[in-house]
Amino acid sequence: MYVSDVRPWGGELSDVVIRDGRIAAVTPAGGEAPDGVTRVAGAGRLLLPSFSDVHVHLDSTRLGLPWRPNDSPGGVWANMLHDRAHWRTAEVPMTERSTHLLGLLVAHGVTRVRGYAQVDADCKLERLEAVVAAREAHAARADVEIIAFPQAGLLREPGVPELMDAALRSGAGVVGGIDPCGVDGDPVRHLDILFGLAERHGVPVDVHLHEPGELGLFSLGKIIERTRVLDMRGKVTISHAFTLAHTPSPRLDEVLAEMASLDISVATVAPPGPNTLPLRRLTEAGIRVGLGDDGQRDYWSPYGNADLLDRTWQLAFTNGFRHDSLVEHALAVGTWGGATVLDPSLRALRGVDDRPGVAPGDVADLVLLDGAAPAAAVQDRLPHRTVIHAGRVVAHDLALV
Repeated sequence: MYVSDVRPWGGELSDVVIRDGRIAAVTPAGGEAPDGVTRVAGAGRLLLPSFSDVHVHLDSTRLGLPWRPNDSPGGVWANMLHDRAHWRTAEVPMTERSTHLLGLLVAHGVTRVRGYAQVDADCKLERLEAVVAAREAHAARADVEIIAFPQAGLLREPGVPELMDAALRSGAGVVGGIDPCGVDGDPVRHLDILFGLAERHGVPVDVHLHEPGELGLFSLGKIIERTRVLDMRGKVTISHAFTLAHTPSPRLDEVLAEMASLDISVATVAPPGPNTLPLRRLTEAGIRVGLGDDGQRDYWSPYGNADLLDRTWQLAFTNGFRHDSLVEHALAVGTWGGATVLDPSLRALRGVDDRPGVAPGDVADLVLLDGAAPAAAVQDRLPHRTVIHAGRVVAHDLALV
């Protein structure tokens, strides 16, 4: 493939040669594509790494369905019960909804996904099966990791640990946990089961940690301890990590240093208000940080449009970023940052001015965006996009190819 007339991270107009799924060369614009090679007209657009959605509930969406007024009660447990009461009565089956959502993510520029599939005593593996089918439907368009996620906890209902074990034998590649104190009320047993499953199946861990303040720090400390003792460096992700938004220095600096030493990554959905993570502090500490869309217009919340560029705007806005370099840093987190969460062999972002992912040797997972500069693309979020996965165009102008 030969991509002509693009500006990598807003730099000089260039041509990009892609061979065997990787960037082979980046040269000044004006070259000629070899005979028989697919040519993609960049038309002066920006060239960036494709987006990486590392926290999306692929089984929790009503996108594409008729509008339903939101009446979710609020709170993790109450919203879980509300979803449980309604998800089976949606207008189309779960498989169709999950497949539609994943297609929308790709169309908007995502080619790397870490998605949740709820596993509990009510749905058992039904929702996992739908997410596995969605992954298969878009296998040529995106790399998808599935997290077996115990939304209702591991201990509150019988048989959940066994269902989680079955899920990890049936298509899930990451084991999920949630609020060891706040949901299950027994952090030791919760983490025993969670890390036991991870050891048994040789998979990474991803823990939803909504717990605030000192409670969250307590749970986070227990997770850090397990990561160290079990030598799971680079294999643990904390999602949400709200406690980091509530922890003042110097304690915050100490916790971030511990996390960085064990290569514990963070996935955020850019929440507003008091739960906004100090993004710059995390990345400057050397922590791998990625961005996600969370649930998308589901039985929890009316928000979401499957556009991670929108969520990148939210990440920059909630962090109070105004300078172009900081807005671009949010964009680097939404693209390359998420890729490092999925693949710890990739280097973490090196400060706010680091713009990786579009150099010779990099995997050709790329997105072409309209914009005078990367920060302008975040503000305008225009639809003229071309999405490349493993050296092949998979979407153009918000439509799948």
